[in-house]
Parts: sequence; structure tokens; C-alpha cells
Amino acid sequence: MATESGIEATPTEVFQRIEQDGKRAGGPWSRPPAYNGSVGVTMFDSGRSEDGTVTILLPKDSIDTLPSQALVRIHSLPDNREYLAAVVAGPFAEPDGLSADATPIIASTVRGGLLMPPFHGRGQLALIGERLETGTIVPPRRRPKPNSPVFVLDKVETSAVLRLGGDICLGLADGFDDLEVRIPSNSKAVFPRHLGILGTTGGGKSTTVSGLIAQLQQREMSVVLIDTEGEYCAIHEPTDNPVMKEALERRGRKPAGVVNTHILHLVGRDCANPRHQKILPFSLPFSAFSPYAVKEILEFSDAQEERFIKAYDICKRALERLKIWPKTPEDQVQLLDLDEFDSGYPTMTLTQLCDIALLIEAIVDKKTTDPYLTDSTFQSNVAILKQIIGSADPPKHVFSWRALLGKLGRLKRLGVFDSKKAAPVDFGNMLQPGRVTVIDLSDTDSPQVNNLVIADLLRGIQRQQEENYRAASKAGKSPTPTMVFIEEAHEFLSANRIKQMPVLFQQVARIARRGRKRWLGLCFVTQLPQHLPDEVLGLINNWILHKISDANVINRLQRSIGGIEASLWHHLPSLAAGQAICSFTSHTRPVQTAIDPAPCRLLMTQ
Repeated sequence: MATESGIEATPTEVFQRIEQDGKRAGGPWSRPPAYNGSVGVTMFDSGRSEDGTVTILLPKDSIDTLPSQALVRIHSLPDNREYLAAVVAGPFAEPDGLSADATPIIASTVRGGLLMPPFHGRGQLALIGERLETGTIVPPRRRPKPNSPVFVLDKVETSAVLRLGGDICLGLADGFDDLEVRIPSNSKAVFPRHLGILGTTGGGKSTTVSGLIAQLQQREMSVVLIDTEGEYCAIHEPTDNPVMKEALERRGRKPAGVVNTHILHLVGRDCANPRHQKILPFSLPFSAFSPYAVKEILEFSDAQEERFIKAYDICKRALERLKIWPKTPEDQVQLLDLDEFDSGYPTMTLTQLCDIALLIEAIVDKKTTDPYLTDSTFQSNVAILKQIIGSADPPKHVFSWRALLGKLGRLKRLGVFDSKKAAPVDFGNMLQPGRVTVIDLSDTDSPQVNNLVIADLLRGIQRQQEENYRAASKAGKSPTPTMVFIEEAHEFLSANRIKQMPVLFQQVARIARRGRKRWLGLCFVTQLPQHLPDEVLGLINNWILHKISDANVINRLQRSIGGIEASLWHHLPSLAAGQAICSFTSHTRPVQTAIDPAPCRLLMTQ
């Protein structure tokens, strides 16, 4: 039958046949059961596709359910494989059937219009692995098939896949409201494997360090912090920073100081927090230092170095000749085992070495009167000392001897060596369970002295931990884990210093290697990672990276640190204060983290 427009109406039989065909085909369309609960599907690959990554498409309503860093499960159809992946880019909003820069959208927007076409989401996933039927996750050898459903993992599943469990909480994973990033303090894969905390000033390194120390102390670990600025000398007090207190409240926590803290400072130097109740001065035993490390740290010229070693050898002969050391058969055995690349000559003092150098200078200069010697034993045996010096035939250039005396004299006038006013560090007492020792070097004003102190501390801590390890093994127990934090590590182990101080670096490397087996971990903290040489970066296995803006530094770190995908490196320059990329051997993959606020008080930052 024709209508008024002249167009005939569709016969009713046509609709009936269409309905019958639909019923024969299965009735109204519905999503297959395998897609129920999915937030999106995988897309076909393109010429820009890369190995290990998959593109997914999401309906508009699912975009907000897939935050950055979220983990997903991909049920690959039809091969029925299951893959795990992480969101590394997006999801981005794309208009349906149009490009984002299509002319109608741009023209409407710039003229004040509000054209909002239907849109969907597009995201990029990085494959973590394939999950077998047994639950084991293995490296992916294939790719998910196109149009496979994608499911978001919940908090429990995400934590299990990333292995974020542990008794030390670093903070919350960015993009999540309640997913805590944790590490285990009792795993040899974490703290004894050494840690690097890097970032620019104001990025949150001090907050990270103090928060770690507070939790390590609660786990009965022994903590030593080498503080070159004095900012940690008040961590026994709760924070009074309003911003920190508000942040703690949001995390359901309260301000609290770190208990059982002790402050050690060099004798004759001030403490950054004189109100602390447990302050103890200490001196440095000159005999503890390898002469080769001393000459490197003091930056002797070649001529000065030659004379220093000659004076050192003559001083050793004098101690033996005058029966100062060795005295006993046990001393003789110790002498046979002595390694001067590791430590100095027992009982030798800086005063005795200066006396020997002064007497040599007088002999070389052919002075008619003997100089005044400070050491009483040397003063009473000048004739014997002259015989020893004459048989050693020291170099004759007097000006180089005077230059050496100048450097040794400045070192002696510091009053920090072999002082009668303060004893050396008691390492046995320092490495007690649950004790936090802050080495306050804020008043030294000398990188050379700081380096001497750090070298002595590291050597002493290693020896004590060796003894603790042997004693614990003999008793069938585990030793108390020890963590040493080195603030401003670039001043101690810069690339230039490593070239000039190979002996000192070998000591540090030996401590790092042996410490891993004896529960002795090192943490290098610096705001200038560009000054850390590759040799030091190679010692570190775990990383907490705060904001770093220098592209050259990021490129160098990217070559040195494996396992961090490009998307996280791109985020590094724009991280806010308190954000960090945490890469630990206990985790499946690095996680961008909002570091927890510090409950304790920090000086200079509040």
C-alpha cells in the first residue's frame, strides 16, 4: 500500500521474518560470559606496537576504574591464556570515529563551543608475565590475542602480584587510596643488598630516611646515620611541623620520636642539638687508618706522598726498636697478619709520626739543634731515632718535608686524633639491637676530616659486624642486622675522589660485598647523583628515586638501573615533594609511591 509520499510501507511479513531469523541466531545479543566484569578489551597491533606492550580500549564509563600503575588480568581468547599487565600510559580519552585534533572539535572549541562527541578510553599496558593454571607467573612468551577481555585486579591481588608485602611501610602506591608499598626487613634481598636514595633538594629524601630509621629501630635493627648537616639530631622528638602532622593524621598516625637514639660527635666540635640527653664525643685512633688511605684523603703531591710513606716506615721501625709495639707473642702474630691497605700500624699515633717527620726535616736541613719532640718516649731516645733515620736514607729535599709537616701539623691541630679527652668509638656498644646512632659531623667544616671519620666508621662497623656474625653463627642464631646511612655520599665517594682514592674505594667495596652476607647494609643518600661514579652505582641493588630534573643525570641512571620502564623515568622530573619511584629486589616491578610523612622532628627542614 502506497503512502501519501508515494513510498510503499514495508510489509509486516518482512519484520516477522527478521524476528524469526534473530531467534534462530540465538535471540537478542548479549556479551559472552567471558567478558562479564571486564573494563576493556585488547586492541589489534599496529606498526607502532612494541614487544612487551599491549594497547587496550575502554568504554567511557570504565576510564576512571583504571588508574595509572593499576594491574590488570588479560584473559586471552581463544587460546585461553592468562596474562598480567600494568598500566604504563593512559588511559587517554579519544573521540569515537574522530581523531582528537579533528577540525570540527578544534573549530568548535576555539569559538567557545562545547562540542562533546561520544568518546572512549585508550591505554597502554606493559606485560608482567603469564600466569599458569598453578598460579605461577612466568615471563610471557606470547602476546594476548586481540579483543581479549581485561579485568582490574583488586588491592589484595595487586599487592600479591607486585609482592608489596613486608613489615616496613614506605607509603601508598600512587593512583591507589589504600595500597601500601611495603618491604620485608628480614629478607637478605632487601637491606643487606644496599640502598640508594637520590633526589634534588626538597624532594623528600630526609623524610624518607627518617621514616625508614624509625621503622628499622622498631624492628630491633642497629642503625648508624652519618649526618653531615646535623638535621637528624632531633629525631628522638616528635615532629612539630603542621604540614607533617596533618599528613600523619590523614594516614591515621601520630607524631612520635625515634627511641634509643644516641649522638656522637668529634671531640672539640659542637653538637647540632646540645639538648639531646645522650651525647658522647669521640676521637679517632690514628693507628686505625691505612697509611695509603690517609695519603689519598689528604691529597698529597707525589713528593709529599713519598716522604709520608718514608716517615711512616721509619716510625714503625722506631716503635719496634723502642719495644713500644710489638711487645708480646700475640703482637708478633698480629704483625704477621697486618694488612696496611686495611688498617694502620697498631699503637702508632699522629704525634709520633709528626715527631719523626720533624726530626727528619731537621737532619735534612742540617740544623745544629734537635727539634722538640712531643712524644715523651721519642724525646728520651733522640739518638736512637737518628740512627734509624740515618739507616733509612730519607729523601733530601727539605721543602717537600716542610710541606708534609704543614699538612700533618694542620691535621694534628684539629685535636681529633688520639685525644685523651674522648675515647674512640665503641663499636660493640654501637651495634646493639634497636640502637640508633647519629654521627654528627655538622661542625667539622672539613671534607677531609669527614672522609677520615667515615672511613674509620665503616672499617670499625665491618669488623664489629664480622665478630657479631661469628658469635651468632656459633650460637646458632642470626646476627643483629645493621644499616649504615651515609648522607651527602657524593662528598665521600665522588667520581673525582674515586680516581684519586682507589684504596679507600676498595675498602668501601669490600665492606659492601662482605656486608651482604653478614647483614650489614649501606644506604647512600645524595642530592647530586651525577657525582656518584659507576663503581658506586654498581654496589646498589635497591633504589628510592625522588625528583631529579637533570636530563643527563636521568639518562645516566637509566643506563645503570635496570627494570624501570620508560614511563616511570618520564615521571621522574615532575615528581612532587614526597613522591618517589621505589625499586626493590623484593618487588616484582618498580612502583611510584607517595612516601609516608616522617613522625619525628628534623632540623633545618622545619
